Amino acid sequence: MFNYLIAVILGVVEGFTEFLPISSTGHLILVNQFIAFDKNFTLLFDIVIQLGAILAVVVYFWKRLWPFSSDKAKNKEIWAIWFKTLVGVLPAIILGALFASKIEDKLFNPWTVAIALLIGGIIILSVEAHEKRATNAPIRINTIKELSFKTAFFIGLIQCLSMIPGTSRSGATIIGAMVLGASRIVAAEFSFFLAIPTMVAATAWSLFKYRALLNFSQISVLAVGFIVSFLVALVVIKFLMNYVQKNNFKIFGWYRIILGIIIIGYFLVKLYGL
Repeated sequence: MFNYLIAVILGVVEGFTEFLPISSTGHLILVNQFIAFDKNFTLLFDIVIQLGAILAVVVYFWKRLWPFSSDKAKNKEIWAIWFKTLVGVLPAIILGALFASKIEDKLFNPWTVAIALLIGGIIILSVEAHEKRATNAPIRINTIKELSFKTAFFIGLIQCLSMIPGTSRSGATIIGAMVLGASRIVAAEFSFFLAIPTMVAATAWSLFKYRALLNFSQISVLAVGFIVSFLVALVVIKFLMNYVQKNNFKIFGWYRIILGIIIIGYFLVKLYGL
């Protein structure tokens, strides 16, 4: 029963943080310092519940993503979205295959998370400050249709920074897209779309890698975390799409900085007994 409680807590954490620019992986690593399964199952669990959050994207944007309607013109636009998304995910698939295991071994720790949170928070505040100064400058990309394949690829390259825990996949892609000229709404939408193949690939690889660990009880724990993550993420996606209509991301930048400082302070006290 305790394992199911852990699954619910981690599912809530994942669903709440996956699409906000505050790093779901970083938050899961931090929570896992206090509650967790064994090491290998934790790695598998954290990836699988991310897929639950990604399913929420498919459900929320279903009409934008289903390319088999009776409207041929609309289907053509949707296929273009998928092709841009696949171009954007290529860098993560290639670099992930080459370096994911090494990154898990070396960087999945609270110190890396804290530093990445701090740096990411400073970058968000800097980009938003630049956006404010450039209020009168025209935004070059106001719709996904206007997003070029070249820009999609560069956003995908920036997404690779999220392999460092604490960076935030959504944060990297949203802020990266804004730097490349996209509006906040387009940046947020493409970040959602880019998450689908990225996390499907990561989940498939993790399930294959840790397949020997799975038994009925573990599958049921995975299912609970998956469902909770899906439901919470669905609410968060709706919130974020409404939020970006009128607000910037400064609050998330400050949150990251404050949390990073708290983490460093906590582990310094724990390490040195200050």
